[in-house]
Amino acid sequence: MELTEDDQALLDGRHGPAAADAMGLVLRFAEAVGATRLIACDSAHVDGCLYHGQASLDFVERFVALGGRVRVPTTLNVGSVDLIHPELFIGDPALGAAGQRLMQAHVELGCTPSFTCAPYQTLLRPRFGDQLAWAESNAIVFANSVIGARTNRYGDFIDLACALSGRVPDYGLHRAENRRAGVIVEIHGFENAGPDQAGGVAVAAGLSVGRACGDTIAAITGLPARTSEDDLKALGAAAASAGSVAMFHAVGLTPEAPDLAAATGGRDVPVVARLGPAEVSAILASLCTVADGAALTAVALGTPHFSLGEFDRLMPLLDLEPFSVPVYVNTGRHEWERLVGDGRAARLEAAGVTVVVDTCTYVTAIIRDLSGAVMTNSGKWAYYAPGNLGVDVAFGTLAETMLSARAGRVARA
Repeated sequence: MELTEDDQALLDGRHGPAAADAMGLVLRFAEAVGATRLIACDSAHVDGCLYHGQASLDFVERFVALGGRVRVPTTLNVGSVDLIHPELFIGDPALGAAGQRLMQAHVELGCTPSFTCAPYQTLLRPRFGDQLAWAESNAIVFANSVIGARTNRYGDFIDLACALSGRVPDYGLHRAENRRAGVIVEIHGFENAGPDQAGGVAVAAGLSVGRACGDTIAAITGLPARTSEDDLKALGAAAASAGSVAMFHAVGLTPEAPDLAAATGGRDVPVVARLGPAEVSAILASLCTVADGAALTAVALGTPHFSLGEFDRLMPLLDLEPFSVPVYVNTGRHEWERLVGDGRAARLEAAGVTVVVDTCTYVTAIIRDLSGAVMTNSGKWAYYAPGNLGVDVAFGTLAETMLSARAGRVARA
């Protein structure tokens, strides 16, 4: 392992015991993945503030006791409770208290209390070429693919160690030669797709990439021209849910793929999937565990967290009120502050919509009635909720979910 003078200073404790401990962990991790040197990271995003048991808290409390402070700008992923609306939590009070303490302990280390799974929607959005130590699967994919920043899939504990040391191992997607596509996913038949349909195509493409490509980077061709950043967000989230995806190239849409040759580095790579309207419909139908017309007990939106642009699309659909079932929307504090400031938070509340911040409804106890199916426009929520919550799921477009919220059953546009 090649250590710089700064690396050695960290390891020797010249920047404090917390930084030294973190540096030791990063070095051992680097050796495990075969890296021969460390590089400076520009920012970190820590996933470990979601409580999974006492070990989660013990790890962070040790660094707090050592007086640790993160050495790079560090955002925090969702926690176990909504600290702004604590009354929404309906789980075990002891678990809620431990989860809240875990979130606060990270703040004491100097992390920004963002508590969002979409840190790229905050003021701390990274830039093209930045070297990151990011956790949270959808954020990793978005940073690599849509922004062109560079991060590997850093999991709980090592993400915080990188933040406290300001170092990441130089391997994997930090290196340009490892960021080329090795397979192609072709999409056809959606050249004139509208916004709602483009979103569905993106989710289907993401699930296909996750299932077919594993951790191989895919170049995706033929996405609708109206594919938005929010659609690419949904694509990456679905891909990372269904497989170990850390990056994709959307040819003509993402910064490292102006054309197919750039995405593949000029290599001849195989086509592993071809998706037309029939295939896309089948993939999206596979997310549904209930039939059209099935009774609903809730609608859940915002996984990953809703952006301001997605709220722009939601607000006109509030005219469908009154809703027959509760509507939950997960979002980040950055978006919540804007909603409060411009009056949209009050409009959402008046329509009976519950806005959840700091956490997500598929990882913590917030939805009050899970006796029936829940409808969502999120591929990630639909993929995880049956296992996490033991609930039946219906997937649809944003318009369909809100029509269904009014009807109290799965309705299609």
